[in-house]
Amino acid sequence: MPVRQLPEQLVNRIAAGEVVERPASVVKELVENAIDAGASRIDVFTDGGGRRRIGITDDGSGMTAADLELAVERHATSKLDHEDLLQIRTLGFRGEALPSIGAVARLSITTRHASEPHAWSLSVEGGVKARPMPAALGQGTRVEVNDLFYATPARLKFLKTDRTEAEAIREVVRRLAMARPDIAFTLAGEERAPSTWAAALPGAAGRLTRLGDVLGAEFRNHAIEVRAERDGVLVEGFAASPALTRANALGQYLFVNDRPVRDKLILGAVRAAYADYLPRDRHPVVALFVALDAREVDANVHPAKTEVRFRNAGLVRALIVHALKEGLAREGRRTAANGASAAIASFRPQLAPRPGNWDWRRSPSLPTGPLPGFAAAAAPAFGEPDQAGFDVGAPTADVRFEAQPPSDLLDRPLGAARTQIHETYIVSQTRDGLIVIDQHAAHERIVYEKLKSSLARNGVQRQILLIPEIVELDEATVERLLARESELASFGLAIESFGPGAVAVRETPSLLGKVDASALLRDLAEHMDEWDEALPLERKLMHVAATMACHGSVRAGRRLRPEEMNALLREMEETPNSGQCNHGRPTYVELKLSDIERLFGRK
Repeated sequence: MPVRQLPEQLVNRIAAGEVVERPASVVKELVENAIDAGASRIDVFTDGGGRRRIGITDDGSGMTAADLELAVERHATSKLDHEDLLQIRTLGFRGEALPSIGAVARLSITTRHASEPHAWSLSVEGGVKARPMPAALGQGTRVEVNDLFYATPARLKFLKTDRTEAEAIREVVRRLAMARPDIAFTLAGEERAPSTWAAALPGAAGRLTRLGDVLGAEFRNHAIEVRAERDGVLVEGFAASPALTRANALGQYLFVNDRPVRDKLILGAVRAAYADYLPRDRHPVVALFVALDAREVDANVHPAKTEVRFRNAGLVRALIVHALKEGLAREGRRTAANGASAAIASFRPQLAPRPGNWDWRRSPSLPTGPLPGFAAAAAPAFGEPDQAGFDVGAPTADVRFEAQPPSDLLDRPLGAARTQIHETYIVSQTRDGLIVIDQHAAHERIVYEKLKSSLARNGVQRQILLIPEIVELDEATVERLLARESELASFGLAIESFGPGAVAVRETPSLLGKVDASALLRDLAEHMDEWDEALPLERKLMHVAATMACHGSVRAGRRLRPEEMNALLREMEETPNSGQCNHGRPTYVELKLSDIERLFGRK
């Protein structure tokens, strides 16, 4: 078959396959155009999951008739001033969206520029463009897309249900709304109740307001502000405390120069920063905004512009890890206290079951002395069935070890220990409430941080293998491992080349004990692409340290003396990240006196 030039309409439909993947792709491109046009309000309406109709209305700058006619041509754009792809400061820049949409759907654009006496309208159906016509519109642009993929029916077979496509559109609008809190958004459609996000004030407070509106009040209550800046790169945003997690990474929202992206580098940095706080099967909720010079990031590496490439990826990753770790450490104690609302909500006034043969003499509240001023005739009242609710069983610890704690301890962050219940939980008193501490989880964190500090101070102790272990791998993997030979050696793993496709392991970290060197190297090689500053080997050592901490800490079921309880509280106050154990569980819950008083109707 000879080589031939494809018709323009077929070329447009092929190109549209890259840009217009589903209805959500259309909404993304059109809303980004509205943002680039300087809109302060954007309204989105969909029908049939965007398959039947998509409508986008904005109050941006609009277009003249000449610009409108040119805008639907391929690779026509107003967003590249000097034809420099390294100076992209807008969300769109390729000039492909409108012609790609027009090639597979019925596209109608109505727009009015301030210099025009009236609005202009233009339609494109299946790649066929009509002439601009006068129209009525007060300001901005209105774009309507009907019968998506009618020109390419085969694509309709790959769309999901209307509800699923509508949810994808909602997610796209949510991300763009989080990126630009200064713009008001409205999302409506037959599949959902209208959602409106009013424009927020500039600054961190306004950004948190918008994030709370989009992600919910729960995120707002758990949000920790994070910020770090170095060498022209700024990382800021909000991260949820470890008390708020998800089963997947879909709650991690990342933005680069206000562009929503899904970047493996940033996701890896978030995972590394939370490594000491969350279990392996839980993921944090974060909204991070990276701002840097346009020349330091390449946004032209993905057809849908959802991925970027940094010139100095190591700096960006280090800043994200630093910002998150600093914020989590700063608010470590507050994050544990966030569980108080859930704890208070679990308290419900209820009547205990009353045994029919209840005898007040068996009650632990039985008075031990005479009842002055109390008539003997009233004593039988204690035998009434109504007293059955006071049968709480035998106490699990001595609750009367100290009549009045020292006043200086009450002013400490974790207060003064008053008792231990069920030989697992310590109850302490503060000036304005009480705190319940899980003694095992708390001591686990203390031991873990001490182990980490010891590793950082003395280095990783090594053990020399009597007979070096030879590990066979493919040559590309061997080259990647040998390129990191010095870094691996700093963590106690000494390797060297042993011919093509093989590595000799001469030393391993003592902390790992008897280790399967082959499995360890293969595990490291699998994660090599994610390596930057925090190596998987380091995380493996920390996991071992966490296991040691778990087995070396105070166990649940051990009765503690008052001085031991207070010593544990004082150590917690000096230990970083003491709000959670190294498995991600909270170490304590704080209940304010005002909340307790509300439970009993005192307030």
